[in-house]
Amino acid sequence: MGEVFAGRYELVDPVGRGGAGAVWRAWDRRRRRYVAAKVLQQSDAHTLLRFVREQAVRIDHPHVLAPASWAADDDKVLFTMDLVSGGSLAHLIGDYGPLPPRFVCTLLDQLLAGLAAVHAEGVVHRDIKPANILMEATGSGRPHLRLSDFGISLRKDEPRLTETNYVVGTPGYFAPEQMMGAEPDFPADLFAVGLVALYLLEGSKPDARALVEYFAAHGTPSAPQGIPDPLWQVLAGLLQPNPQNRFRTATGARKALASAVELLPEPDPDEEPVEVFDQIGPLPPGFAEHGPEQPDPAPAPTTADAPASAPAPADEASAFGPEGAAQWPSGQSPSGRAPTGFGPATTDGSGRGVAFPPVPQQPPTPPTQAPAVPAHLPPRYEQTPPTPATAPYTAHYPNAAAQSQVPFQATPFVASAPAAPAASSAPAPRPGPPAKVAVPVLLVALVCFAVGIWALTRA
Repeated sequence: MGEVFAGRYELVDPVGRGGAGAVWRAWDRRRRRYVAAKVLQQSDAHTLLRFVREQAVRIDHPHVLAPASWAADDDKVLFTMDLVSGGSLAHLIGDYGPLPPRFVCTLLDQLLAGLAAVHAEGVVHRDIKPANILMEATGSGRPHLRLSDFGISLRKDEPRLTETNYVVGTPGYFAPEQMMGAEPDFPADLFAVGLVALYLLEGSKPDARALVEYFAAHGTPSAPQGIPDPLWQVLAGLLQPNPQNRFRTATGARKALASAVELLPEPDPDEEPVEVFDQIGPLPPGFAEHGPEQPDPAPAPTTADAPASAPAPADEASAFGPEGAAQWPSGQSPSGRAPTGFGPATTDGSGRGVAFPPVPQQPPTPPTQAPAVPAHLPPRYEQTPPTPATAPYTAHYPNAAAQSQVPFQATPFVASAPAAPAASSAPAPRPGPPAKVAVPVLLVALVCFAVGIWALTRA
């Protein structure tokens, strides 16, 4: 079992690390699914403010991976998002190197679609790079891209957290105006998209500075080797150093890309297909696809599993014959007691012991000699044998203090109708106080009454 965060998110295993925190695979106990949880490492006010800004981004789009919820526990905070297992574009380039142009066009179209949704919310991403663009593990099927990491994103109407002339972002993916300290705007994100497209087509990080200098000195260069000219015209529109000459919106760039795709040559049939593999790996022990594995409950004990009763002592067990009868001639075991579970033993005249069946819940009682019956008892009592199942009845007779107990035969009980309750007599009247007490009390009461009347007439 992993650490449970805020009573809801169970951290399973780390899957990545960023500048502000570590990313974990976590089990959401409320939604019953695995999510990606970004746990904040630092707790200073500046980092917390960035954290609040990132978790406040709520954009629902199939190509945007925005925070879905957040939680705090003691001195730690986290926010969660969908778990994307195909790795980033950096993993894809590491597996295949330069990608086919048509495959790049598919990824570029999805990236521009997600960025258009982000810009529609008034948010400038400011950190578009291959490591922040994640892939679903689709195998050899159609790729599915998602733009993530809004840690330094900024709404156009919000104040900046950095000082003037201080650049925030990833070196190598800055737009020229960002280097000059301009206010964040949408065209800066589009310049980074053009650099990402070059990275996918060439298989290595482009030299943004040299590219900007060449554009400024010689204008738009010709298409690099391996990049179709229609696609390069779209990329050149994204990479213009002057933001006024660049695509102004992601939607406009996407329309130009759709027109360029129609002019691309057909793919080579011998071209190796690109597969997006699962980069996270299997779940650790104790977790399954449906969530944490619960320990199997202990099975209820059965009759077969019940412990066997303790065997009889050796000196008694060896005294039983093949038929299981006791072999003690006098009804007593060698240890001086009756065999376990058997009544008193007798003999059948041949010296062979005969055992009575066990008496449940009642210890065996050795037989006693029947007491002498008094002569004055009726004949019925003299001839009736005692019944072992009933308790003995003791009759007390005059002048017979030391007489023994006489067994009594119990008669069956016959239920009879309950007798009608006798009519209760009227309760006896309660006697009053004696005259020597009542007379003075009455006199005092009369005096008090007369004084009260006199007081009322005088008022």
